[in-house]
Amino acid sequence: MDRTHCIRPAMVLALAISCTCGSAARAAGKAHEHGALRLDVAVDGHTLTIAMQAPLDNLLGFERAPRTEAERKAAADMLARLRSPDRAPPLFAADAAAQCSLSRAEVSAPVLEPGAGAAAKDEHADLDADYEFSCARPGELRNLDVGLFEAYRRIQRIDVQVAGPTGQAKVTLKRPARSVRLLR
Repeated sequence: MDRTHCIRPAMVLALAISCTCGSAARAAGKAHEHGALRLDVAVDGHTLTIAMQAPLDNLLGFERAPRTEAERKAAADMLARLRSPDRAPPLFAADAAAQCSLSRAEVSAPVLEPGAGAAAKDEHADLDADYEFSCARPGELRNLDVGLFEAYRRIQRIDVQVAGPTGQAKVTLKRPARSVRLLR
């Protein structure tokens, strides 16, 4: 399902600009940076969406198809954790008063799929994840707590772009910071 059908036109424009800038950065070779992770967060009505892009090195310590049983287990555990971001301790937690619950989680890391070939020596493998939360009381949605630093020690910086009904903002989280103010 195309998420743009669920997002207001202003939000679509804001996210389109973000995606265009991200594509240009990837083309220039700047999007893949070890230690850094990118989150695009959007609030629209009752829906909170989070798109995450990360080098696999930040999450696993390697960026290729797993070679050993230990690496296969680490990759499977990491994928299972990211596919259940609301499991305690949560990777993403909105204000409790907003009563948000996970409605969709999609995680893609082609190099980790069964039968995937090894990436070329000079290539870097990434992981993309998309999350959607449905919030019963969106008027109470003020902050997003990000638990990625605790879950993945190799992450040093999280670049966050936020789009909401009142505009957009950009923030960089560095340890120990973990809270993102949502635009309502």
